[in-house]
Amino acid sequence: MRARSALFDVYGDHLRSRGDQAPVSALIRLLEPVGIAEPAVRTAISRMAAQGWLEPTRVDRAPGYRASPRAIERLSEAASRIYRSTPEPWDGRWRLVFLEAPRQRGERARLRRELTYLGYAEHAPGVWLCPFDRPEVDEVVGLAGGTARHAVAVELDPDPVGAWDLSGLAASYAAWPRFAERLLTDEPAHADEDEKAFAARFRLVHEWRKFLFDDPGLPAQLLPDGWPGVRAAELFTREAARLKPAADRFVGRCLGTA
Repeated sequence: MRARSALFDVYGDHLRSRGDQAPVSALIRLLEPVGIAEPAVRTAISRMAAQGWLEPTRVDRAPGYRASPRAIERLSEAASRIYRSTPEPWDGRWRLVFLEAPRQRGERARLRRELTYLGYAEHAPGVWLCPFDRPEVDEVVGLAGGTARHAVAVELDPDPVGAWDLSGLAASYAAWPRFAERLLTDEPAHADEDEKAFAARFRLVHEWRKFLFDDPGLPAQLLPDGWPGVRAAELFTREAARLKPAADRFVGRCLGTA
């Protein structure tokens, strides 16, 4: 687990209801149970601040960082997908983005990752599609140095669903229950049960969040019958809710609000 990714988890899963901010000392304490050392946390904080995800502030007169407006928007969108209990309604139309990619190879690769995260897939060279409106797509493309034109379609050839690797995604979802069980049962000893619950839930959410980079969240009517993502999501939601009260107590202690 990388410190930068773990910090996104802290702000997205634990600080959104606590003012989107925390002292540096609390951030360090929160990541101790998942094995991330203080130097790595401080380095990640500095890099995220330089990238515009975090902003320096004072929290109870101590040095701290708050999530930037850009980060809050991204974290809120991610949370809505992580904890979504019902499929997003679809109007039957496909949103197309005709992309003029940036010239630099690194920026092109980063843009592809960002578009995939937003739920887009490449339907044809330079043509990306998604079943839903994603207003942030223009900002994402612009930050990478590209340009985008938009269109809407009802019918496309070949089948748009083929742009995603649903068989690979189904296999990952089918393997999730056993993987999640190992995450929850193999958690090492901790100082107390609240810290243990926090660490177990943290790892569970961290691993589940990876599906955001592979699963476009297609409407239910476009998915195969017996889609294993349904069972996987039910298990994740149930276990995350079970561990949340104890995890919240640990977070409160770290923030000095218990």
